[in-house]
Amino acid sequence: MRNNIVHVGADELTYEIREIVDIAKKIEKFGVEITWENIGDPVAKGEKIPLWIKEIVAELAMDDSSYAYCPTKGLLETREFLAELTNKRGGAQITAEDIIFFNGLGDAIAKIYGLLRKEARVIGPSPAYSTHSSAEGAHAGCPPITYYLDPENNWYPDLDDLRNKVKYNPSIAGILIINPDNPTGAVYPKKVLDEIVDIANEYDLFIISDEIYCNLVYNGKKTALLPEVIDDVCGISLKGISKEIPWPGARCGWMEVYNVDKDPIFKKYIESICRAKMVEVCSTTLPQKAIPRILSHKEYKKYLKERNAFYEKASNIAYNKLKDIEGIIVNRTNGAFYMSVVFREEYLNENQKLHVENEKLRAFVENLVKNVPYDKRFVYYLLASTGICVVPLTSFCSDLKGFRITLLEKNENKFNWIYETVSEKIKEYLNV
Repeated sequence: MRNNIVHVGADELTYEIREIVDIAKKIEKFGVEITWENIGDPVAKGEKIPLWIKEIVAELAMDDSSYAYCPTKGLLETREFLAELTNKRGGAQITAEDIIFFNGLGDAIAKIYGLLRKEARVIGPSPAYSTHSSAEGAHAGCPPITYYLDPENNWYPDLDDLRNKVKYNPSIAGILIINPDNPTGAVYPKKVLDEIVDIANEYDLFIISDEIYCNLVYNGKKTALLPEVIDDVCGISLKGISKEIPWPGARCGWMEVYNVDKDPIFKKYIESICRAKMVEVCSTTLPQKAIPRILSHKEYKKYLKERNAFYEKASNIAYNKLKDIEGIIVNRTNGAFYMSVVFREEYLNENQKLHVENEKLRAFVENLVKNVPYDKRFVYYLLASTGICVVPLTSFCSDLKGFRITLLEKNENKFNWIYETVSEKIKEYLNV
């Protein structure tokens, strides 16, 4: 073309969680049945939506106003409901005007990073959730800046690493927290969150806290929401209904803004996000109408408790099947519904493989694994030999070699088969 029309950050837009589907589909053509462990969709993995939630949605679908535009920030009555719900937890208080709805958190994340000044960076965790790291890298036109999550310490943030990177990189304007974390399933103690806020306060930064999984916490763990720790620091909390209800197809998430009046630059930045939403007119109306009815329903707390009990049981089954394998690091998942497994570097080499019976498929995989990271090599062989589709950990903006797998399978026999098979294949691959 006469001019180069490609954005400087285009190469940073990667999403292996979806991209690995292309590889799996090709392997499927060899007659391999695929078990999809790559994406966090509870509904796709067999979770049944309760009848009372369906009845709420069905009733709203009969209301003509559900098909109309809503205010730019979202329905006032829903924002008032959510503000009251959050304020009951204590800490920094918000009003309905501090809440902005988006078409899913992917939309919110794109706005948050896309409307930052190009030179302003947000440091995020590594391993990183790809939507955040890709959006931040694309905005800056270079690889994301990250702080280390330590698999030898429950996947908690390495606070010394975070502090040093903030101290010696003046372009950093914000800190991203994902709690509970995706892809690791870690839940951060309040003390860890307090220390991150202290760093933000010391260096005059704002905080983004992705709290989409904030009510999916188990194994006796507790955490704090952003308003409970943020003090006078400017911040954004991200929430939604895709995981908690779960209703991922609704594409309905929101941003809660804290201490917007504490800093004129932060206030202007938030105003720019509101103006960007105004250009789009509004976000989805029907799911917004459903939120107060669902979250205040007499069955909701019981339903959430049952879901957490399921994930707690699944996390312990998975952990017990993997924890004693030589050559890996694995932590018990305490929140969300993912587990990340790390291969110890000294156990990996370029000659490792798994047995693949089909000769043509074996040749296909051997071609795929040329010059790829060692964990991606394992993931491709696992796909070909078992049909289990997981995501390599290096795809989450990390130097650690491993993979992310979910706790979502509802069929107990199949769940056990998945983790028993993965356990066997890790031992075969590492020859332990």
